[in-house]
Amino acid sequence: MALKVLLVEDDRDLRLTLRDALSVEGYEVLTSGSAADAQAVLRHASASDQPLDLLILDLGLPDGDGADVLRAVRAQHTLPILIISARHDDGNKVHLLDAGADDYLVKPFSISELLARMRVTLRHRGTVVLAPQTHYQCGPLHIDLAKHTVAKDGDTVHLTPTEFKLLARLVRQTGQVVTHRQLLVDVWGPEFVEHTHYLRLYMGQLRAKLEANPTEPTLLLTEPGVGYRLAEESP
Repeated sequence: MALKVLLVEDDRDLRLTLRDALSVEGYEVLTSGSAADAQAVLRHASASDQPLDLLILDLGLPDGDGADVLRAVRAQHTLPILIISARHDDGNKVHLLDAGADDYLVKPFSISELLARMRVTLRHRGTVVLAPQTHYQCGPLHIDLAKHTVAKDGDTVHLTPTEFKLLARLVRQTGQVVTHRQLLVDVWGPEFVEHTHYLRLYMGQLRAKLEANPTEPTLLLTEPGVGYRLAEESP
């Protein structure tokens, strides 16, 4: 199951950019643009069967300071917290680290550095994060999750957002069976775990677009009663 991250960032453009980048890497990303909303999301997540694995917290929020959110969260939760901020003051960094932050990343930063800091932070808490597979090549089919492109015989294949999200989930575990429950939770959300007809519908649509013969699939394979598997890559 994907690791669940809460991203708290008031800059909408940056929030969406980071959300999309983390989603490509296989994280399930919840987002918030304010302190009040962040704490509401945290309360809801804590009460669910899949609590948060990591909090990424900006300091400059419209309804309060992220430092106050940090202290409030740390008083009730043990999840790792990564601060992102444009504030360069070393004294402030030390203060926040002493207050319970696991790491502090100064803006502007690259996506690769953020991902590396996330992996280190999670590793220090005992969670090993493997680099996800973001490219797939099998015969005429080529998928690049980072670029959000799918091509067959050199021609672009247009997928709906849900189709792409389902395909990306299978790419990240190429050759392995992904259960119906995992797919429903990661693509649609935990409230859809009983809606297996969604999978049949969207898998049929993907096969129609990607398979040479959709009625006899060789790429998007069914494991009866269990889930689906994307065939191993080939030259």
